[in-house]
Amino acid sequence: MKKLLKIALRMFLCFIAFVALYLLDAFGLPKITLSAEPATAQTIDIYILTNGVHTDVVVPLKNEQVDWSKEVKFDNTFRPDTTATLVAFGWGDKGFYLNTPTWAQLKFSVAFKAAFALSTSAIHTTFHKQLTESSSCKKISINKEQYARLIAYIQNSFQTDINGHIINIKTNANYGDTDAFYEAKRRYNLFYTCNTWANNALKACGQKACLWTPRDKPIFDKY
Repeated sequence: MKKLLKIALRMFLCFIAFVALYLLDAFGLPKITLSAEPATAQTIDIYILTNGVHTDVVVPLKNEQVDWSKEVKFDNTFRPDTTATLVAFGWGDKGFYLNTPTWAQLKFSVAFKAAFALSTSAIHTTFHKQLTESSSCKKISINKEQYARLIAYIQNSFQTDINGHIINIKTNANYGDTDAFYEAKRRYNLFYTCNTWANNALKACGQKACLWTPRDKPIFDKY
């Protein structure tokens, strides 16, 4: 019995040490800032947008470099509105996205699977007509070469079918009239969250970013 108690105590202490180390990293490493690249001719406006927990990366719906509506189709939304000029991309845990539209509906099983990479991922897209800058919406101007890298990063986050097309998740889980979900690569976990994905998107296009972050606030603190 004593041996079992010792094992249980060691396991508990290891768990406490893991949580403490994770929290130390989660609040410490995001303070380390990666500087933006020096750039000229910054003619493309993108945005980062947060709901207080999760970060979206918002880009022009179409320009000479890419027309996102060819793959992220209006018809996959509940009420297609072709007057949109922007499209937001957010990566995250598929079970969390589809089964937890509000925090009140969060289940332990969903949170556990998300934390320990036991579920697949999805990309949530939302069409916008315009955005207004605020504490939760920051505009960033980049150049064409940087945008090309951001395009590649976002495109490479989608799963595709045998014909190279992104895969719409056909459910009734859309949050509103102008959004849709798509299959994505990688698995969500404690060390690679929705905000880590967005932070890496900023790194991909040479903008200010955290060294690493699982949270949204440190990203917005840079702007």
